[in-house]
Amino acid sequence: MMVENNQLAILQPQYLTMKLKFLIFASLASFQLKAQSISFPMESKYWDYDSSAVQFIKQGNTSMAKPKKNGGYQIFLKNQVFTNGTIEYDVELTGIGFPGINFRMSADKKNGENFYIRSFGKVNALARTTLQYAAIINGTSMWDLSDAYQSGADIKQPGLNHVKLVISGKQMLAYVNDMTRPALQIPELEGRISSGGISLSGNVIYSNLKINPASTEGLSPGPGIDITANDTRYLRKWQVTAPVDFPFGKDIILPLASTYGDLNKSELPDSNTVWKPIEAENRAIVNLNRIYGSGIRDQRRLVWLKTTIHSDKDQERILQLGFSDEIWVFINGQILYVDKNYFGTPEQKEPRGRCTIDNTTIKLPLKQGDNTVMIALTNYFFGWGIVARLDSPDGLLY
Repeated sequence: MMVENNQLAILQPQYLTMKLKFLIFASLASFQLKAQSISFPMESKYWDYDSSAVQFIKQGNTSMAKPKKNGGYQIFLKNQVFTNGTIEYDVELTGIGFPGINFRMSADKKNGENFYIRSFGKVNALARTTLQYAAIINGTSMWDLSDAYQSGADIKQPGLNHVKLVISGKQMLAYVNDMTRPALQIPELEGRISSGGISLSGNVIYSNLKINPASTEGLSPGPGIDITANDTRYLRKWQVTAPVDFPFGKDIILPLASTYGDLNKSELPDSNTVWKPIEAENRAIVNLNRIYGSGIRDQRRLVWLKTTIHSDKDQERILQLGFSDEIWVFINGQILYVDKNYFGTPEQKEPRGRCTIDNTTIKLPLKQGDNTVMIALTNYFFGWGIVARLDSPDGLLY
């Protein structure tokens, strides 16, 4: 069919408009498809699991995972790699423990992120230990270095609790039952894996898992505010030795005054000691798990940390120190302070054996000039590290 030029001029805009509408419709359809939640039923074909610990059942139209025995279980979602988005699930608390979800888990399951409910009987909505987040680093949960990442929530007992996690880059918002207000906000996820697997665990009943990888609800992927970043009192730059085995019952041999001259030996670092730099990370924590991991089966290990403080005069300052699990503090080669922070013992520091800036306070005698602060730190239980803050930086360089 022949079309005159003037007819073509009339038809072309209509053709372009129709084409544009089609492209917009196709784009919207594609976006809507990507933005849909994907459901993963609690059915055996979707999960890797230990059949002796968990069973998959159907109640009405709802499939559920529940424990076979009073020891809990863990199930691993098959063939899914999670990076960002929204994760939702229902959980009914049926036993004690720490039921929760691991996400962005590495293939060897030694690194990732963990959100969980602390379930040990009736939950007080105001108890700040109810909801907890901890990174998993080199096979160890960092719960005892993560005191800031806790919050309260209204938990149904019995009944289903609906959990929604919004994860975007370094940030996470956790909603529990109330979907209008996050119950726990994580400004900086501390695992170093950006994508990985998902698992659920606990002595509980799970159902209705949904993942929407396209929905981050406008949450920024960049890290949120770290309020310690504004505080110049923190000691952030240290040097550290390699860890050594330090069995229970062993103590550090100190250079002590001796009546008979038999106590001259010392295990303090000397000129042959090899040091490497380590800096405090988020929340001013010096995290030893990041570079050394944990020991094997309650293995007690020791490292030395040191830093230099230059003082413009002789003076005494206050050092607040958080630590896990034991410390020996030295100033200019002299023993100053010894302490323990063993979880679950009368010696544990508040809060409940965790490493926080509130663990202990030490009077720090400084001479004019350079002062070497040295800390021997041991660990056998979960995370290990320190956090250190002076009362004031006036007249000091560090």
